[in-house]
Amino acid sequence: MTRNSLHSNKPSSAASHRGAAHGPKQTATAHPPSHEPFGQRALREMLSRVAAGEMAVDAALQSLAMLPFEDLGFANLDHHRGMRKNFPEVVFCAGKTTGQVATIIKRLAAVNPRVLGTRATREQYLAARRGVPGLKYHELARAIWLDREAKAPKAAGVAIVAAGTSDLHVAEEAAITLELMGQAPQRVYDVGVAGLHRLIQHLPALRSASVVVAVAGMEGALPSVLGGLLAAPIIAVPTSVGYGTSFGGVTALLGMLNSCAPGISVVNIDNGFGAGYIAGTINRSIGK
Repeated sequence: MTRNSLHSNKPSSAASHRGAAHGPKQTATAHPPSHEPFGQRALREMLSRVAAGEMAVDAALQSLAMLPFEDLGFANLDHHRGMRKNFPEVVFCAGKTTGQVATIIKRLAAVNPRVLGTRATREQYLAARRGVPGLKYHELARAIWLDREAKAPKAAGVAIVAAGTSDLHVAEEAAITLELMGQAPQRVYDVGVAGLHRLIQHLPALRSASVVVAVAGMEGALPSVLGGLLAAPIIAVPTSVGYGTSFGGVTALLGMLNSCAPGISVVNIDNGFGAGYIAGTINRSIGK
């Protein structure tokens, strides 16, 4: 079974309904078992083939053996996560060798139309790109990504607000995560509290957002300001930007945790991916 057939979006044929009603055809040819893991759409396609008598039950069972996870020796890839979470496993590339990253990305890309690797170096990207055509790298966000569904409509409703240009590496990590989740984030950058007049002009647009990601370093005051002006939930992201007593983002983190404005939740320092994922999940739930 080829990867293309596994990822087909074509609806089941009438034969699949006949197969479901009368059982598999006895004359069906047993396809060679595939050891490729797969996601939800591929599983649906495979079940349709079994129902239509186009694939032997034993071959399907051997394919399902890869469904929970795939053991690479140095990593166990959770191929089932896309079915549970509607988003595939994300690769944290820091601390991994270029070879490990390249292998993991290649295996994930064989199953998923969308792949994300965070905290990646250019060397890791170049190694991974050799095995995955179309793979891309975002220098500022330090993200490896692949989106074979880039032309699919994306949902509005999430705004990303960054205090300063130095915070954009975290903000863009959140933005790429959202885009791969099928969201179209609105970006509002360099509007920190040192010049609130820069933020005020964006308030009409921000008030229409369903959820806001607020990214700030230094004293981390931006989420409190937004929390007092907007009805939408605020996901605050402290960054490690700042001088000595910022303590690598700890000052911003504590400031956000101690905000007097309601409706603010806080993720870890520099965790743009976590903030983007939460925001995408909230906006997706609202859309339902």
